Amino acid sequence: MIDMIIVAGYLVGILVVGLWGGRIQRGLKDYATAGREFGSLVIFATMSASFIGGGFSTGNAEKVFLYGVANIVALWGFSCKEIAVATLIAPKMKAFPDAVSVGDVMGQAYGKLARIVTGVCGLALCCGIVGAQVGAIGVIFNVFFGLDRFWGIGIGCGIVILYTTLGGMRAVVYTDVVQFVILAIGMPLVLGFGIYQIGGIDALFAAVPPDHLSLPGPDFGWMGLIGLILVFMFGETLVPPYMQRLLAGKTASAAARGTLYSGLFSFLFFAITGAIGLVAFALDPDLNPNNAMSFVIVSVMPPVLKGLVFSGVIAIVMSSADSYLNSASIAFVNDVWRPLQRKEMSEENLLFIAKLVTLVVGLLSIVFAVSIESILDILIYAYNYWAPIVLVPLVAAIYGIRRGTTAFLAGALTGVVATVVWQSGLNSPFDLPGLVIGVLANLVVFLCVPRSPIYIHD
Repeated sequence: MIDMIIVAGYLVGILVVGLWGGRIQRGLKDYATAGREFGSLVIFATMSASFIGGGFSTGNAEKVFLYGVANIVALWGFSCKEIAVATLIAPKMKAFPDAVSVGDVMGQAYGKLARIVTGVCGLALCCGIVGAQVGAIGVIFNVFFGLDRFWGIGIGCGIVILYTTLGGMRAVVYTDVVQFVILAIGMPLVLGFGIYQIGGIDALFAAVPPDHLSLPGPDFGWMGLIGLILVFMFGETLVPPYMQRLLAGKTASAAARGTLYSGLFSFLFFAITGAIGLVAFALDPDLNPNNAMSFVIVSVMPPVLKGLVFSGVIAIVMSSADSYLNSASIAFVNDVWRPLQRKEMSEENLLFIAKLVTLVVGLLSIVFAVSIESILDILIYAYNYWAPIVLVPLVAAIYGIRRGTTAFLAGALTGVVATVVWQSGLNSPFDLPGLVIGVLANLVVFLCVPRSPIYIHD
């Protein structure tokens, strides 16, 4: 009973923080980047809370339960990407002082059509990932309290939708900071109690099959592991929520430092959540892998701490869901709706539409989430809407390389076709994911197509 009270108090508290943090809004730009008022530590907290969602926590525990530590190494591809973005990309964001979204950057380099295509891709990516996070909320409530997944989704997602819709980026960042502190404390506690319950690290290693503790693992092969590392390296590079955080820093250097800190932190965090999957295997090898993390928390944590850690697990999922929910609305309103209007709308009307879209996307994600089985698989599928189309021209735009609308469209089309053919038609030869082939194909065509400067300012 005490654990339920703690969780209920957390949910009420995070709703209050979100509504209070987002009480001031001065238009769409404020709704998207919160006035660019955050320093490096806040960027670090909100960036980390955003990417550490259900897929990189409960999903990581699930995959390590099944495939061993190879999945941790695969996720470190994401960590390396964060460090690369911090050093190579973030310092250059000072060239886009008025941008509030990825589409703004793309529109400057390749024209209105590219901005719209980017907005559609960003919307698809964000909706898929929101659905995955919402599904994770349902699993968590089901395991801990025995609630039907639908009711768990309704409670957890309802709170996220409410404060994100009303408060925008400020509400997201304020809640992210609180949620980051909770998850950064909670996950090491779970691992520590789990290892203690088993009898120590030596007992843990003895209880887990040797191939779970070696590379490339029982099911991957070296090419498969390398391909998965590349998926996590490319898949979420410069996706809308992370770009918004690069644009929300007080300065480009503050955003760069915050991103670097989050990348370094993620190495340790992925190791911890993955190790919890090994603990789950040691406790019950016949367990449903989807419930690995929740099972460990229920099995090893004492009262009171169990409620606090459960709040931390909810925080993990909510902190990612709110970020992608906010970015989905910005992608639609700023990068799709806005450029299609013949007459510029007022900031008040754009803000209203953004809030409406946030609400609609959140409600639709509840419907989508009911059918989700594996959270991490959904994330990998969602990446196909982004990297093969947007990543190459976006990096080029940030570096000031302007090749025009034709190069953008030719590269994007080639990237999509190459991804689908390689993955679905050829069944991923050499265990290389279609996403990686799509990015490389986009790069080749983008560089080879002649410049088309006449379309740059469409």
